[in-house]
This record gives sequence, structure tokens and C-alpha cells, in this order.
Amino acid sequence: MNKKRITIVTMALLLSNAMSGLDNTIINTALPRIIADLKGIEYMGWMVSVFLLGTAVATPLWSKLGERTSNKLAYQLAALTFLLGALFQGMAPNMFILLLARLICGLGNGGMVSIPYIIYSDLYPNPAKRMRTLGLVSAFYSSATIMGPMLGGWIVDTLSWRWVFYLNIPVALISIILVQIYFIDEKVARPKKKVDLGGAITLTLGLIIMLIGVDLIGETQLGTLLVLFAAALIFFGMLIIIEKRAEDPVIPGRLFKNSDLNIDFALFVLIWAAMMAFSVYAPMWAQGLLATSAFIGGATQIPGAFTDLCASLSVAKMREHWSAGQVVLIGIGSLLIGYFIMMFGPITMPYFLIILAGMFQGVGNGIVFNELQVKVQQDVEKKDVPVATSFSFLIRMIASAVAASVFGLIMNASLFKGVRESRGSITINMLNHLSDAETSKLLPQALLPQMRQILYSGIHNIMIVATILIIASFFIGYYARQKEKHSISK
Repeated sequence: MNKKRITIVTMALLLSNAMSGLDNTIINTALPRIIADLKGIEYMGWMVSVFLLGTAVATPLWSKLGERTSNKLAYQLAALTFLLGALFQGMAPNMFILLLARLICGLGNGGMVSIPYIIYSDLYPNPAKRMRTLGLVSAFYSSATIMGPMLGGWIVDTLSWRWVFYLNIPVALISIILVQIYFIDEKVARPKKKVDLGGAITLTLGLIIMLIGVDLIGETQLGTLLVLFAAALIFFGMLIIIEKRAEDPVIPGRLFKNSDLNIDFALFVLIWAAMMAFSVYAPMWAQGLLATSAFIGGATQIPGAFTDLCASLSVAKMREHWSAGQVVLIGIGSLLIGYFIMMFGPITMPYFLIILAGMFQGVGNGIVFNELQVKVQQDVEKKDVPVATSFSFLIRMIASAVAASVFGLIMNASLFKGVRESRGSITINMLNHLSDAETSKLLPQALLPQMRQILYSGIHNIMIVATILIIASFFIGYYARQKEKHSISK
């Protein structure tokens, strides 16, 4: 491929980040209106986690499809699946259909956002150039997250929340067509080893059962949960046995013998779990506690998107002065400041402090993601770059899905506790309408302070848990830095 083709293909793949960024921010902006329309505040956690469930399950399977057919075909099929999911979400008549369509969209997202990173490792073998390209990746994602809240808020306020899903359809079509025309997939010998069907099935079933179990915590009996988690453990145990015997395992065991890679994975898990707190609940803080519009609530994500963009583009320059471990610690330190602001913020916290917290979080995310993504690919042999890359996405999605479910559980516990303590004066249906500025005007005004206190209790508890996760990641990052210093001294 010549330089022109590489540039066009890169731009086409960057659109996948734009689609993912639009989806992630628009859904958070539209969620209060969706809840008010379809009556499902108790399913808010599922709205996020079912998408991440699909992404987590599909991610390693898309990379294997790319190895056995071509990354070009795998990407196009993933983007097409995402497109269909977006279409069905916009047409959904009820919460059940919406959640099912959200799952389909997540299945496509698993390949649409992970396969490009595998392709980038081939298009840009030089790590410095690849890091600059990843800066562009973050730039496109950040630009989409900047546009998402503004555009999504405007669409929700003036048209319908359904159109926030239709928005991704033309973007997906353009990306698929450009890849078809300009991407020449490298002619390499595809593996002739036996397909690891057993590994794929046990991994998929284990993930599905585990994440369903997490989502059902607090909603079903303890015995049912124990059965689900036991079944998930059995499938994961079977996966380990199968992978040891497989000719071409879905997840090779040799990855976990690499201590540097394990540190990268641990940091990804903790930080991506914590991220769900701000991205999902900061807009709700603004809309539910400060009574802002959907547009203003979604705008809580915009300053962080700008700082994410700037930080992402600066990582390559930072690496000229500091080591990988130092850069990661700088990013985690910025995340800590952002989450401390949210954790210690009172119910009367002004809007500008939410914005400030988002800016610090954006800096941290931009630095940590770019540094760790390149580091994962450098910490393994070339033959393991695709599987290590897809696995890093898999664990991020699992972390996000589990966190979304746990945060939803924390929120529901606070909501139901508040309803019980109100002794009938406040209902879940009333809280459904609290997070939407238009419908909240119809609620009993005398009860608004009490309802906001209930909502604040849930959001505050979520921010505490997220902060603890970031603190844990700081200690792991510090250990990695000491390990790095010891290695350099040798």
C-alpha cells in the first residue's frame, strides 16, 4: 500500500472511533429521556452493561476471524453489525427490544474498535509513528465525544432520542466503503491449524453467564446467583484446560507468563472500570441534581474530551523526556484529582466543578490509554500482537461491563432505600422523571429536595468506589515504575 492508501485507510478506520465515541456519549445524554419515555430507570445499568457484554464476548472472536480470513473482512462485518444494531435501537418500541438491539450493536463494536489497532501495528511498525497515529485515534474519539453531547442534546431536546442512534448509520457506511476500495490486505499465510471452537464456546458462555450474574445481583435470589457464578467458573475452568491442548488457542496461556503484560492488563481493568462512573453519572448529576437540560448535562463530557485530545497528542512528546512508567503515573495522578473532586463534591456542588473534574479525567485517560496500548504491543512477540491487542480490549470491556452493573446496583440500592424511607411519598416512577428537566417540572415541587438527596446518595457512593479503583491503579503503577527503574539500573 502506498502512502495515499495508508492515509485513506487510516482515516476510514478512525471513523470507527468516531462511531464508538458518538455512541458512548450520545447514549449517556439521551438516557434520561429514554428512561422517561420507556419507563426503565431500574434498567439503566443494563443499557450500558448489555452493550459492553456484546463487546466483551465478540472482541477475541473478531480478532481470530481476522487471522483466519482477513482483517479487512473482519472489520467490515463488525462495522455492518454495529450499523444494524444502531438501526434497531432507533426503531425499538420498548426497553426489551432496545436492550436486544444494544447487544447487537455491542457485538459489532467488539471488532469495530479492536481490529483497527491490529491493523495499525502493521501499517505503522515504528512505535513512535504508531503512537502519533494513536494520538489521532484519540483525537477522533475525543472529537466525537465533544460533538456527541452537543449534537445528542440538541437532537433529544428538539427531535427524538431515536435519532441519536440513526446518526451512526451513514458514518458506518462511509467507513465500510472506504476500506473496501482502498485497503489492500497483506497476503500472508493464514493459519491452517484446527479452529479452537471449544475455546470460543466456553469463553463466550463463561462471559455471558458471569456478566448476567453480575447484572442480576440485587434482583434475584442468592441461590440463583451462586448457580450462575458457579457455572461461569466451570466454563472458565474448561477454557483453561481446552486452551492448553488447542493448536491455535483463542487466548494463549503464554500471555499470562509475561509480568509486564499482566501489569498493563491490571491497569486497564481498574482504570476502565472507574471511567464508567464519570461517563454515565456526571450527566445525571447535572440533569437530576442541578436540573439542567439534556444538552447541558451532556456537555459535562465536552471539556474532558478536549483535554483527552490534547493529552493523547502529547504522549509521544512526553516519551522523549520520561519513561513509560513515569508517563503512566502522571496520567493516573490526573485521574485521581478528577475523581477526588467528584467524591468530595456536595449535593450543591456547582456545575463548573463537574467540568473541572472532567478535564482532569480527560488528561488522565488520554495519557494512560495511548501509553498502555502501545506498551501492550511492545511487551509481546509480533505473533502475539493481535491476540494481546484484542485481549486488552476484552478485559477493558469486561471491566466496564462489570463496573456498569455494580454501579447500577449501587444506584438501585440507594433509590429503593430512599423510596422505603419516604414511606410512600416518593415512588420509583417519580425518580424516573427526576433526571429529565422537562418531566421533573411535573413532580411535586415540595418533594424535589428529598428526591435529589436520594439520587445524590447513589451517585456519591458510586464516585467513592471509582476513586478507590483509581487509588489501587496508582499503587500498581508505582510498583511498575520501581520495576522499570530496577530494570534500567541493570
